[in-house]
This record gives sequence, C-alpha cells and structure tokens, in this order.
Amino acid sequence: MILIADSGSTKTDWRLVDDEQKIGQAQSLGFNPNYESGEFIKSVQAQVLPEIKSPIKEVHFYGAGISTDNNHHITQEVLTSLFPKATIFANHDVLAAARALCGHESGIACILGTGSNACLYDGVKTTSRETNLGYIMGDEGSGYHLGKSLVTAYIHQELPNELMQRFAKRYPQVNRENLLKHLYHKPYPNRYLAGFAKFLFDYRQQPAIYKMIYDCFSLFFDRYILKLENNHLYSVHFVGSVAFYFSDILRQVANDKNRRAGNILETPIAGLTLFHQQQTQ
Repeated sequence: MILIADSGSTKTDWRLVDDEQKIGQAQSLGFNPNYESGEFIKSVQAQVLPEIKSPIKEVHFYGAGISTDNNHHITQEVLTSLFPKATIFANHDVLAAARALCGHESGIACILGTGSNACLYDGVKTTSRETNLGYIMGDEGSGYHLGKSLVTAYIHQELPNELMQRFAKRYPQVNRENLLKHLYHKPYPNRYLAGFAKFLFDYRQQPAIYKMIYDCFSLFFDRYILKLENNHLYSVHFVGSVAFYFSDILRQVANDKNRRAGNILETPIAGLTLFHQQQTQ
C-alpha cells in the first residue's frame, strides 16, 4: 500500500494506491515548513488518517518549502510519527511538478499556483533551479503575485474607472486599513492576496488586466526560466491553478520569449500517481 501526497501552500492532495492498483483519495489543508511549526503540520496532516484503513508501506510526500535540511527533517519527523511503520520519502514540490509533468523525460517544470517555482529536470532528478525567496520577496507569476499586483493598482487608483468600480463592488471591504490588517496581523497573507486572482480571470480580456497578467508571467520567465542553463533546448511545462486557468496568456508569453510551452496541468497528483504506479510495476 503506497500513500502519495502533494502539498502546496493551500491544500494537500492524497492518493492511496493498494496492491491491486486501486486508487483512493483524500484532501487536507496545505502547509509550508518555512512558516509553520512541526506541531501545526502534524495536526493538519492527521486529518487524513481516518480516510486510511490499510497499513501503509511507503509514503511519498511532496511539499512546498521542503528545500532545506531543516524543513526536510521537520516533515520527515511529522510523517514518521503519523506512519511509524512506513518508509518515508519527503521531497520538494518542485520534484513533484517535474515527475508529474515530464515523467522520465527531460524538460523544464514550473509551478504557478499560490506560489511559484521552476527547475530543470533530467528525467530522474532536478538538476538546477533559480533561488525563490518566498512570497515576500519572490513568487513571481504566482497567484500571490497576481493578486498583489491587482490590489496595489486598485489602492493607488491605477486601474481604468470601470474596473475600479467593479472591483469596489465585488470587494467593498478592501481599503488600506483592512488590507494592512490582513497582511500584517492575520495568517496566510499569500493566500489572501492569491484569492484576488479570480477577479483577474473574470476580466482577463480587458487590456489593463491582460497586461498585468502578461507582465507577471513575463517576469517569471525572465527570473526563473531564461536563467536556466541551455533552457532553449527544452519544452517548458507548468502545473498549478494559475497556470491552468491563465494558460492562454501563459502560452502567449512563452511564444513571445521563443520558448516551447508543453503540458499545463491544474494539479500534479494524477501525474504523480501514475509515476509511482509505474515504479511499482
């Protein structure tokens, strides 16, 4: 019995593969060990335990923030306490993206969800990636970055009048005071700002909104993809809700950067499940 999990900043998708290759599924909150304690992570992931009825032999866990030795240790320790008889494999979510998008082929794998990231993958392992500094100083092209760009433009009254009015009607609570409260006194400001990407999706045909989205994706390419060694030799693949729902603009940016946009998936969990099923056969 194999348990597979993909955990982003917002949610964790779980898949349970039994010895007959039948698949069960569950979902819990996401987490990031850069921002949350081991005890909190344990309490969140324990939500999935009632869904699991059989002994687990292996846990393949992929999560945001598992990029340092300390964060890997925290995650490994939490999972070992939850599944004491299983062999635990804890990996960064960038590897999840690569395995789901590329399988055993080489390519560039990117994440565009609440956060963002990218790596070069050789069909077995990630070989290089640019440093992402998290949502405060990084996550370009992500839902957080899109929402931040939109709300900043609204607060500074830089949107066209019609869009200013529509934004105010949909989000009457957004003003400087409430915004600062959410950003500096409430948890998960990245999730809060990423929520405004829905407005961008609804009005993405408006020139000002289209340009805003385009510029965010363009910066992502410049900072994370075009700096990868020999990046022009590979197709660029994407996973995440932002990549999926804004795929038309994302493909346009890729084309304008003279890069080949390949697979675009909403979540990596199906591709990850297939990858691990093939490993057991």
